[in-house]
Amino acid sequence: MNKTELVYFSEEYSDILDSFELPKVQVQFTSLPGNYKEVTEGQYRIVILNDKEPVGFFLLHATDEVKDYSDNPHAMLLTALSINQVKQGKGYAKQALLLLRKFVADEFPDCNEIVLAVNHKNIAAQKLYLKVGFQDTGIRKMGIIGEQYIMNLKL
Repeated sequence: MNKTELVYFSEEYSDILDSFELPKVQVQFTSLPGNYKEVTEGQYRIVILNDKEPVGFFLLHATDEVKDYSDNPHAMLLTALSINQVKQGKGYAKQALLLLRKFVADEFPDCNEIVLAVNHKNIAAQKLYLKVGFQDTGIRKMGIIGEQYIMNLKL
């Protein structure tokens, strides 16, 4: 079995992350890792590795932006989840999300909830999030390309 792990971004992963591509249908829902060269305080770039090779990426936020999605002061926001197109369909996103609970508990012990927004048209992502334990909060928010469902994972 391949070893999937979550690690903080480091420059050694930069070139591979910059080369990530996504199918057109997914580009509307997420953002490529190369768009996050600079992050603000409270934003954490997380790289999904498989056998030490970057296959995916996401951002965790412990910023004021979280308040747009949860009134829990101990929540973190997950955004920009993507798996490089050539690595899709191998279960890396699911593996990464299954590792998320332990990673956040170890790295951010004050955090007790992870929230995210998923576009109402992004059925594949909704199914994945539900499969790994996220729940639909029932909250809806208008995003750039339409309605978003707010989901959360209690830690």
